[in-house]
Amino acid sequence: MTDNRLLPVLPLDDDVVLPGMIVPLDLADTETRAAVESAQANTPAQASFPGIRSGTAAKAEVLIVPRVHGEYAGLGTIATVERIGRVPGGKTAVLLRGTRRAVVGRIADGPGAARWVHAEPATETTDDNSAKLATEYKSVVLAILQQRGGWQMIDAVQEVEDPSALADLAGNSSYLNTEQKLELLSALDVSARLEKALEWSREQLAELEVTDTIRKDVQEGMEKQQKEFLLRRQLEAIRKELGELDGTANDDDYRARVEAAELPDAVKKAALSEVDKLERTSDQSPEGGWIRTWLDTVLELPWNNRTTDVHDIAAAREILDADHAGLDDVKERIIEYLAVRKRRAESGLGPVGGRRSGAVLALAGPPGVGKTSLGESVAKAMGREFVRVALGGIRDEAEIRGHRRTYVGALPGRIVRAIKEAGSMNPVVLLDEIDKVGADYRGDPTAALLEVLDPEQNHTFRDHYLEVELDLSDVVFLATANALETIPGPLLDRMELVTLDGYTEHEKVTIARDHLLPRELDRAGLGKDDVTLTDDAFSRIAAEYTREAGVRNANRTIAKVLRKVATKVALDEAELPLTIDADGLETYLGRPRHLPESSLPASTQRTSTPGVATGLAVTGAGGDVLYIEASLADPESGSTGLSLTGQLGDVMKESVQIALSYLRSHGAELELPVGDLKDRGIHVHVPAGAVPKDGPSAGITMTTALASLLSGRVVRSDVAMTGEVSLTGRVLPIGGVKQKLLAAHRAGMKTVIIPQRNEPDLDDVPAEVLAQLDVHAVANVRDVLDIALAPATAPVAQAA
Repeated sequence: MTDNRLLPVLPLDDDVVLPGMIVPLDLADTETRAAVESAQANTPAQASFPGIRSGTAAKAEVLIVPRVHGEYAGLGTIATVERIGRVPGGKTAVLLRGTRRAVVGRIADGPGAARWVHAEPATETTDDNSAKLATEYKSVVLAILQQRGGWQMIDAVQEVEDPSALADLAGNSSYLNTEQKLELLSALDVSARLEKALEWSREQLAELEVTDTIRKDVQEGMEKQQKEFLLRRQLEAIRKELGELDGTANDDDYRARVEAAELPDAVKKAALSEVDKLERTSDQSPEGGWIRTWLDTVLELPWNNRTTDVHDIAAAREILDADHAGLDDVKERIIEYLAVRKRRAESGLGPVGGRRSGAVLALAGPPGVGKTSLGESVAKAMGREFVRVALGGIRDEAEIRGHRRTYVGALPGRIVRAIKEAGSMNPVVLLDEIDKVGADYRGDPTAALLEVLDPEQNHTFRDHYLEVELDLSDVVFLATANALETIPGPLLDRMELVTLDGYTEHEKVTIARDHLLPRELDRAGLGKDDVTLTDDAFSRIAAEYTREAGVRNANRTIAKVLRKVATKVALDEAELPLTIDADGLETYLGRPRHLPESSLPASTQRTSTPGVATGLAVTGAGGDVLYIEASLADPESGSTGLSLTGQLGDVMKESVQIALSYLRSHGAELELPVGDLKDRGIHVHVPAGAVPKDGPSAGITMTTALASLLSGRVVRSDVAMTGEVSLTGRVLPIGGVKQKLLAAHRAGMKTVIIPQRNEPDLDDVPAEVLAQLDVHAVANVRDVLDIALAPATAPVAQAA
């Protein structure tokens, strides 16, 4: 067409028709019907509407103009009316074919109700690049059609050679929106039109390739899962048949075991997840064995098993008293715990904030006082299971929290294993030797114990191996220790401290008679009436042959006596039954090793020389006596100053200096010749030099030894003392009073001097011990010297 044409306008809302496109339009639309009827009216040879007609006469033409957001585009497409007819459903539609572009010109008059305009021809331009772009675009379109499976369209596209017609094929693309199609309609430069269509088609092709890859992966995964599901079902059926033959049909049915077990919800969910992994794991894979071990561990734990506590408080106290003599503090704490449990049970009260009423006690005391055996006795009194966990020498944090399952041979920690061994969630767990836990590059076990022993946290304890929460809030933890100094402060703060200071001589006799002797008789193959030891014999063993805070050496000594008896009976040197009294012990044990200082002749006693005083100290083995010696150098020797020996710590060295400074400043008041000290050296020594010693409690003992040296008055041999001294002569309080008084009693001391501010500690000392000791509570050094020093028997010059 070279001239302007007068054509009716067919506005098309939110869509674009490009040349070469064939589109059906509904004639129910008023504007569409008006445009088609006007075009037919202007074509003389065309049959009148309606009905389906075709012929060789000229076809009616309309100008399809896109109308986007109510605005008409400047370019349109001239389309011919190909056919009019009914579509399925009974509606009437017209089939239009786009032929060429046209510029919308001025408005004119024409027949019918349609709007008529002058359609001016739109001139398209091409260049040398158009053919190359057309070839490239055709390959992209063919690739898209192949991805979509449009095989019928492929042949039609291959027959198109004209670059402009190829570019207009994009109008049929469903992935282009109206704005993009409008850009293609407006692009009269064929190369520019092809570039736009090529860019958009490439994006669509890339998206289709990604979608196809995902679809293939999903399909392959689904096929693999379906195949695996069928194979596993067949494998289960085979295993079931084999299991019925050898009687192990239900052993490996972990899913049924998990479903049947009464597990907490979180634990059950984790267990079923592991069962799913196990079912997908090959029998040859080592992971299957690890999962089975984990499931066996979880299923063997007593998640909902709890023993019933004893509510007969009197009977529980009788059990504790029958098993152990003394140890009233521990017994009272356990009875209080049971009483509270009984009260809560009677009131119908449950756990508070998810935490049950467990207890964490630390039993601190010297060896042999019954800390470990007490745990089993406590469990029996409470009606609970008992488990002992030895912590001595542990250096790996995994021993407490367990190993992570990524490691070969991983196992749960000792706490989980203890619960599993006990078979209940509320056992009595004895953490033995908690003060001897070490630390190295593998971690600090004491840090892991912080959660275990914290009543505010242990209801959600998480073992690295299990990785599920374990409620430890109903467990009674008893931790034993000899020395509190080696326990970290935060860990000690989480435990309720109960100190076991040792047994009195009367308690040792009771333990030996009621517990040690029957046990050792059985071990020696002797009947209970074959050998009898009198109470005096037990008392002498405790006082003169062992002298310890506990009864471990006493037990060995009794065992030694019975072995000697068995030997004599075997050699026909003795006959059963046999009674051994205190005097008869020397036949089996020899002479005593520990004699009270006061029982020795006065000339051989350590304190028979001025400058020697008896102090009291606390060691890892309990309380003990400590002798302090002082001497003055001869003026002619030229020695001056202060010498300290005996492997003393810094605090103890300072105590000597404080004592000496006090005596120098108060020499006149105390009638001591301190003026000569400028020309004479002082040497202070504490025997047992191989043993490190430190602490402030030897202050008044140092002062007394130096005062005895300077005054020439000996210290009474039956006097022992403990207390810190200040520069002003005040006697300050110290710790370990009970252990020190028990040590003084064992050593045969009659008089003990303690700080006045330690008088409340005397309430913890057994009454039978206090009855045999003359305890003086003093406030200043002058009172100490008045009690401890005997009248002078030699001049001062000979005191050295």
